[in-house]
Amino acid sequence: MQAHGGYINAYTTFDRTVYYIDLPSEHTAVAIDLLADAVLHSTLPADETAKEKDVILREIAMTKDDPDNRLWDALFSTAFREHPYRQPIIGHRDVFSSVTHADLVGYYRARYVPNNLVVVIVGDIDLAATRAAVEQHFGATPRARLAPVLVPAEPLQLAPRSEHRFEDVELTRGALTWPIPGLTHDDAPILDLLSTVLGGGDSSVLWQEIREKAGLVHTIDASSWNPGSSGLFCIGYTADADKRLAATAAIERVLARCATKGFTPAELKKALRQIVVGEINSRKTMSGQASRLGAAEVVVGDLDYSRSYFEQLRHVTTADLQRVLKAYVSPARLTSVSLNPKSAALAADAAAAVRTSTPDFEEIKLPNGARLLLQPDHRLPNLHFRLAANGGVLFEEPGQRGATSLLGTMLTKDAGKRTAAQVAQFIEEVGGSFSPLAGNNSIGVAAEVLPPDWERALAVVADAVLAPKFAAATFATERDAQLAALAQDADDVVTLARKLVRKKFFGANPLGLDASGDEAGVKALTPAALRALHRRLFVAPNVVLAVAGDFDARKLVPKLKAFLARLPRGTAPAGRNPGAALPAEVGDFVEQQPREQAVVLQAFPGTRVHAEDHHVGEVADELFSGMASRLFERVREEKGLAYFVRSGRVLGLDSGMFYFMAGTQPGKEGEVLAEIDAEIARVQAGQVEEAELRRCQARLKAGQRQSMQTNSNRALQAALNTLQGQPVNAWRSYDARIDAVTIADLAKFAQTYFQRARRTQLVVRP
Repeated sequence: MQAHGGYINAYTTFDRTVYYIDLPSEHTAVAIDLLADAVLHSTLPADETAKEKDVILREIAMTKDDPDNRLWDALFSTAFREHPYRQPIIGHRDVFSSVTHADLVGYYRARYVPNNLVVVIVGDIDLAATRAAVEQHFGATPRARLAPVLVPAEPLQLAPRSEHRFEDVELTRGALTWPIPGLTHDDAPILDLLSTVLGGGDSSVLWQEIREKAGLVHTIDASSWNPGSSGLFCIGYTADADKRLAATAAIERVLARCATKGFTPAELKKALRQIVVGEINSRKTMSGQASRLGAAEVVVGDLDYSRSYFEQLRHVTTADLQRVLKAYVSPARLTSVSLNPKSAALAADAAAAVRTSTPDFEEIKLPNGARLLLQPDHRLPNLHFRLAANGGVLFEEPGQRGATSLLGTMLTKDAGKRTAAQVAQFIEEVGGSFSPLAGNNSIGVAAEVLPPDWERALAVVADAVLAPKFAAATFATERDAQLAALAQDADDVVTLARKLVRKKFFGANPLGLDASGDEAGVKALTPAALRALHRRLFVAPNVVLAVAGDFDARKLVPKLKAFLARLPRGTAPAGRNPGAALPAEVGDFVEQQPREQAVVLQAFPGTRVHAEDHHVGEVADELFSGMASRLFERVREEKGLAYFVRSGRVLGLDSGMFYFMAGTQPGKEGEVLAEIDAEIARVQAGQVEEAELRRCQARLKAGQRQSMQTNSNRALQAALNTLQGQPVNAWRSYDARIDAVTIADLAKFAQTYFQRARRTQLVVRP
């Protein structure tokens, strides 16, 4: 697969198992051959089954380390009493442990039959040749007896249910849910609209009332989860533990008020537009289109479901929203679950979450130094604005780490004559989105809308950059949310381990922390500090605006130039000197955490952004990380030592880090680290095989093509290329640069960077 630039994977939901391949369309026949071979002719050798079984047992343990997984497991087991939805998709450890090879083969033979399969192919294909290939590979296997599956109906819920757990977490995660009918029910589209009105975006009813006005939660949203036969209407939130009861009460008050007073036509119109935009976004990629078609056929049995669904939505009224709210979101049928810190003070009643036809970007440099990048593309009614500036961690004051992330967020809030709520309402009522950009090396904002709404997108971007308000109340809310996100990171052992090794490796270097910063730095921030950083960064010579999508240049470009001309001339700022040589701490370190799994990491000096050997580093990363890599095969497939093993990179403008990471069973850390050492030595010795290299190159090139499918990714890549001194259309030469990497280049790269004397090794274990 990798040799043809493809990516193959699989996933299981409550209702179906999906095997999928993304690859260049000229290799469609390869994908059909491989998928048919996998689902109809697998041999399931006993030794491979035993090794994979051990890996999945580690995966089950890993899900227990994820607080969000634990919350949703608690929710489903509480909300459903009879329906199989109450069981975790990955299964139970004790049941899975008892599964034999014969059980697996029996299940495979019983269910993996042609009359139980749906094949979906989307892309730039030869229809006749593709149909013939499907008939050849899938049609040759005869129909087989297929036993029906009995799915018990869920009994009517007659009283409220609750499950509140207290564990080693730092932030409360909660969910309020109510049972709803199946996907084919007439009320299903109305419930989708209701969830969007209540909790779809920063201008939604619950976000404004519970987060912005009451300040009771850090995040809140609503969704109508309905995979097929039955589902849940869900309101999820994160909050400080001492605010959970107050947040729940406030949510219930808002719902009761809406049930009495109803909704406005403007709220209905905005929600409908958001759902339309969501549908368009789901079709941006070939993979997205295939997924939509597959779900329509398998779950609903109607390939034209999207059309009938939107026809139903077109006739929904505000009275319909009020009716379904009263009918389904009833206090008597509420299921409330939460995951809370052990140490929190809890209330006594605590038992009460493409490249082929893509044009180049045109670059226009304005007299004040600002740069405008334009890429018209009329294939999809979608338009993306991406404004970016050099910024990030090198530009933050030492005692104010996290300023990049908080400044990015604040730019999307109060600005011009609009409050944060009005900004959200202004962009979301047309189904648009407005979001921050904050990374190691850059900062900015992005707006995405349907083409007729381009003036709104430009208005919010212009106000954000030219007239941010940094309102005290909004600042306090967003700073608390960033602190909560940092606390949430500490709950995930993999994220925590990655942050710990990064800090040890970089030390005082600004890259020791990512753009979100640390607790001390975020607490030290003030509106005045953000205002000063904004003045430094958002000067014309330091700003690039990239616009990609469906637009009329005659109307849009003069407006864009007028906006950019208003930027202060100034001088492009310089970042802080990163300081001492890396790594800051050399040696082997151990960190103990109250978790079930262990994580091992090795960090070495790495290449910086756009260094001469940048693309060699990219191939090296793929060589160590791909599912076809020797490291993956050895550690996961052959020995079953780890659920995941891969490499990664931290790229700065002046320095970088290349690291290896694996999640493993406690006690197996040494074996995993020895395998990583052995793989490094193999690459240093120039023993990479030509076929390995070609697979990596094919996968990277295919991944680049996939990333260029969306206007947002193209605009982001063009903006960053321009900021960092690369040709705006550098993606055009990407394939050639990747193909130029040799085995000798990889050996030299590994010899240069992966030296034991310059290694920071960290083991995080229970």
